[in-house]
Amino acid sequence: MKYLQIKNEKLSAIGIGSAALSRNIADEQQAIQFGLANGINVIDTAESYGNSEEVIGQALRSIPRNQYFLISKFLPEHATPKLQRRSLEQSLRRLKTDYLDLYLLHWRANADLTSTVAGLEKLQQEGLIRHWGVSNFDIHDMQDLMRVPNGNHVFANEDLYNLTSRGVEYDLLPWQIKHQVGFLSYSPFHAVGWNFIRPQRVIEEIAQEHQATPYQIMLAWILRNHNVLPLPKAGKVDHVKDNIAALNIQLTSDDLQRLNKIYPAPTHPEPLDKI
Repeated sequence: MKYLQIKNEKLSAIGIGSAALSRNIADEQQAIQFGLANGINVIDTAESYGNSEEVIGQALRSIPRNQYFLISKFLPEHATPKLQRRSLEQSLRRLKTDYLDLYLLHWRANADLTSTVAGLEKLQQEGLIRHWGVSNFDIHDMQDLMRVPNGNHVFANEDLYNLTSRGVEYDLLPWQIKHQVGFLSYSPFHAVGWNFIRPQRVIEEIAQEHQATPYQIMLAWILRNHNVLPLPKAGKVDHVKDNIAALNIQLTSDDLQRLNKIYPAPTHPEPLDKI
């Protein structure tokens, strides 16, 4: 397994996402357990992901707590100190754990950042969360966050990033690297439910050349600069095996040029893509 360093944490270079879990609970729990047994230590969920927290909590019952980095998120309507504490307590109960490693504001909406950060700092001081962060924040949101008391304590921002959603490369991703804020990538295949990226011919050709699947090429592309941690959903053990194998795919400069022709890098600021 390859690893990334975000602040003081050694995290697996890929994690396990969990949006829209609970279609086949036994398979999903086996996939989570297989991933953890094979070096993945990051699991991402949210209070809004149906019963994903319950599925994950059951899967993790027999696994030592210090062997995984557990992320969950709270909704912006729960962003006051009182309500985010209630949301956290409910997530901890569903996940069958005493603390989260990372707790994220799922998106900004009308959340008061000063109040939100103050509440998160208190939860951190009490040991209920080890780190806090945000999700679906663009560069202006991140700059606003840095202006509030203790906003610079943010551990990570989780945003949509994949071959078809590259806007963050123009300004947000370089800004986060400069300010040492981790970048987590959800939906690396632009997938929620059935809405997967349909691979263009160039992806299929590159996949054949590397004896890989198109989705492994998409994942290898995200991993290419070692500064983004993607969180692909994995509902079956075979999916986790494929995701782990993608860590060993080294895309050539020619591969990247061919992909850039079809999926060009941004040349100007773009609105943040979201799912």
